[in-house]
Amino acid sequence: MALNRRQKWRAEKIQSERIARAKKASEKAESEVSISGEEQKGRVITRYGQRQLVESNDGELFQCTSRRNIDISVAGDEVIFQPTDNDNGIVTALLPRKNELKRQEKLIAANVDQLWLVVAAEPKYQFDLIDRYLVVAENANLPVSIIVNKIELVDDLESLYADFLIYQNLGYKLHFISVKEQLNLGDLKQQLADKTHIFLGQSGVGKSSLINELIPDLNIRVNEISEKSKLGKHTTTNTCIYKIASGGDLIDSPGIREFQLDNLEAKDILNGFREFTPLLGNCRFRNCQHINEPNCAIKEALESGGIHPYRYNSYLRLIESQIATPVRNCSNITQL
Repeated sequence: MALNRRQKWRAEKIQSERIARAKKASEKAESEVSISGEEQKGRVITRYGQRQLVESNDGELFQCTSRRNIDISVAGDEVIFQPTDNDNGIVTALLPRKNELKRQEKLIAANVDQLWLVVAAEPKYQFDLIDRYLVVAENANLPVSIIVNKIELVDDLESLYADFLIYQNLGYKLHFISVKEQLNLGDLKQQLADKTHIFLGQSGVGKSSLINELIPDLNIRVNEISEKSKLGKHTTTNTCIYKIASGGDLIDSPGIREFQLDNLEAKDILNGFREFTPLLGNCRFRNCQHINEPNCAIKEALESGGIHPYRYNSYLRLIESQIATPVRNCSNITQL
């Protein structure tokens, strides 16, 4: 359900107040510290309130505040910072992001190399939900692959593979695994090296078990970061970056693991179906909704077999669930 005007106003008010508090804290911090080191590049590991934990290229951790003219950072952001004293620092610049992950306009993480959509044999995967996640990833410019967990519960693996063939044919990489039975984990771990990852998926699909498999000393790492950042127990609920034992990094928090999908606009839904993209702009009408308009390139591709009927019907269901008045005729359509 879309946010009403009051809810949007409330969200914007909370965000503006948060930014104001951050700027006030930065002004206070700048007036109290003495710069003791040269500027260097680092990455934000976690953030709590007006503070952030920054890891230097050498792996050293600094608890930092930002200068008053710097936007609020999140886990994954690359920054320029200056050490001050006692492992503290001042962030002087926020470097451009290559991508962002948001929820209800709230920035959660940045500079993600790979998003992994985790589904499972039980609770049984739902293709409409998978498509919604894929739409979010495509619009955020995030490379996305699909993990199918709990394959030990499936008697007919060939049928399982066939169910996901549609996504494989679209270019999405698939990994069929069992954390419980330790099946096919080696190949997955190899794909994680030297990259920054996020796992998304509905509750019960085994994300926590998978994360514990990849980071056996997760509790130790949480405590280490909590002690360094002086954030105490709050770090366990904040978005934070952890080192994966087999290589790579994981951006994780309970909020990310239970990521709920926002309302999607029509243009976002359309852009989220990657097989539609090459056809956009080829329809007879400029604002074609690809439902029942004549000379629609997407409908023609559907009829010729270029688009799978399931994916087209999934597009229709998403459109109808997100738009108050779905377009069902050709009135008020502008011809090219």
